[in-house]
Amino acid sequence: MTAEHASRRPLSGEQVRITFGDYAADIASVGASLRTLTYRGRDLVVPFDADVLRPVFRGSVLVPWPNRVADGHYSFDGTAHRIPINEPERSTALHGLAVWADWTVVEKTADSVTLEHRITAQEAYPFDLLVAASYRLGDDGLRWSVRATNLGAVRAPYGVGSHAYLVGGAGRVNDWTLSLPARQVLEVSADRLLPLATRPVGDYLDAELDFRVSRGLGETFVDHAYTDLTPRSGGENTCRVEVRGPGGTGVAMTWDPRVLPWVQVHTADRPEPELNRAGLAVEPMSCPPDAFNSGVDLVVLDPGASHEASWLVSALDGQGA
Repeated sequence: MTAEHASRRPLSGEQVRITFGDYAADIASVGASLRTLTYRGRDLVVPFDADVLRPVFRGSVLVPWPNRVADGHYSFDGTAHRIPINEPERSTALHGLAVWADWTVVEKTADSVTLEHRITAQEAYPFDLLVAASYRLGDDGLRWSVRATNLGAVRAPYGVGSHAYLVGGAGRVNDWTLSLPARQVLEVSADRLLPLATRPVGDYLDAELDFRVSRGLGETFVDHAYTDLTPRSGGENTCRVEVRGPGGTGVAMTWDPRVLPWVQVHTADRPEPELNRAGLAVEPMSCPPDAFNSGVDLVVLDPGASHEASWLVSALDGQGA
């Protein structure tokens, strides 16, 4: 065996498995990606194999911006910048600068792992950020958090999101129900998926995108950002999205809408049969698409300042769970 062959590792990078009780997860270092998450052997996210090129951004961390920047152009503090286009069919810069980076594992226990990546100053983004992605399993599921610190001497524009594809249960998206406590949805251009205006979910497209009351997804196509998220009752500063399968079991994602006031939802309509509507993308975000240009909910990190966001992914055992 040659040294080259002996040192070969999976295409998705270094693998870390964490477990706690009935939960287990695999984290891959490329993109700090959540590769698998199971509860009692049941998938809560759409998995992918370690030695494949990660499909459709599954489980990746989206920094220093989530979603799209139109034409790869933006201005900040009076200076114009240009980002390489990586979605040529829409002429946009998609999902930040760290989705294909090989993050470094800096801390690991039986039930947790933290990975770091330094986004060094470059022409596209002349700012210096240290980003840490942490995963911790507990009785209530997987706590997934991202913390970014500005190491530079100037202010930096910033946004964060994640790209998990949730699995409601048996079947595919058409077989599941969705509960999404959002009062507003972002209307986007059909050709480029760029923002046009926010609309009340009850009025837009005959309420086709209104899931404030749990209902079946069926053949509904969704690829929209939602906002004006309703906190849960009982005084908690959290909102929760639930996806359930035919038997009532499913998965929930919970977060603080004051930190992450947006969520992109996508039914994963794809030309590839194996990918088509295999999972529901639920992507909590600190800002909407093209925030580097609109400035809407854009985070500005002063030198030395940090921003931290987290979300919880939990199994649902039945209708009341």
